[in-house]
Amino acid sequence: MESREKVFEISSANEFTVFALELFRYQYARNEVYRAYVDARKILAEKITGIEDIPFLPIEFFKTHDVVCGTVPPQAIFRSSGTTGMVRSRHLVTDLGVYRRSFVQGFKRCYGDPGDVQFLALTPTPEQAPDSSLVYMIQKLMDLSSSPENGFFLASHSGLSARLRQRRARNKKVVLIGLTYALVDFANNYPGDYTPLIVIETGGMKGHRTEITREELHSLLCPAFGVEQIHSEYGMTELLSQAWSQGDGRFNTPPWMKVMIRDTNDPLGYVNPGETGGINIIDLANQDSCSFIATQDLGRMHDDGQFEVLGRFDASDARGCNLLI
Repeated sequence: MESREKVFEISSANEFTVFALELFRYQYARNEVYRAYVDARKILAEKITGIEDIPFLPIEFFKTHDVVCGTVPPQAIFRSSGTTGMVRSRHLVTDLGVYRRSFVQGFKRCYGDPGDVQFLALTPTPEQAPDSSLVYMIQKLMDLSSSPENGFFLASHSGLSARLRQRRARNKKVVLIGLTYALVDFANNYPGDYTPLIVIETGGMKGHRTEITREELHSLLCPAFGVEQIHSEYGMTELLSQAWSQGDGRFNTPPWMKVMIRDTNDPLGYVNPGETGGINIIDLANQDSCSFIATQDLGRMHDDGQFEVLGRFDASDARGCNLLI
């Protein structure tokens, strides 16, 4: 393959397709799990000429297999959240530099330089969740910020309320990123006008509270924080890139990530914009695992390229970052 950093310079759909096809050939040759899956589907790798032809690996394989290319020792193993006895997904990451480049550049596209941001987190600390890719991302963004007011506040909602009421650092945006159930708990117990503030939620209730719709969640959180919009992050253990929503639940992907909505009745087909289906993701940052993931999330694509996450398949397990504790 060409330089790993090249994927972060993609500027057109044609360049994306070229890189995706190159990564497919690389991963088919070097990823035993992915190659076995493609072969079991009786798909001829040499017949793949477009991204619509590429087979997507069901995300459940990350629970039962080491989905990795070659035998290079991983620099980190990220694991999904889970309750006692639950089988957790694991993602062997051979190059943390690629992950850092992906989330830093993706964050910059939406919010600007992390150095100009004060980060507050309603998540576990790195010590409490050393194998969480979400917590790793937040800590590294805090490191780039170097604000003395950064902090993790899952164990101290009163401390977060006090920090939010403090005089803000000059020229610093304040971003609060949190597990959704923790944001709801904070909103119920410490409502106030905390503007100017960007609130980013990272997913559903997932085992901690009764699931509510996005509209219900945002109608609860907006007045509790004094903000007009709730932002969202869409990521998962099995990926090294994230999609971001700056309001209305519509997500944008960075140029090296693509969402495709598959037909729930025909996993080899795709639905039209506006129709609901399963979310397939191409993540070109997943260079040494698998870039082509069939998730258990339901979504809908819009004509402008934005997408919505509508829920999960009924038969799938509860999963996600909100099971971190």
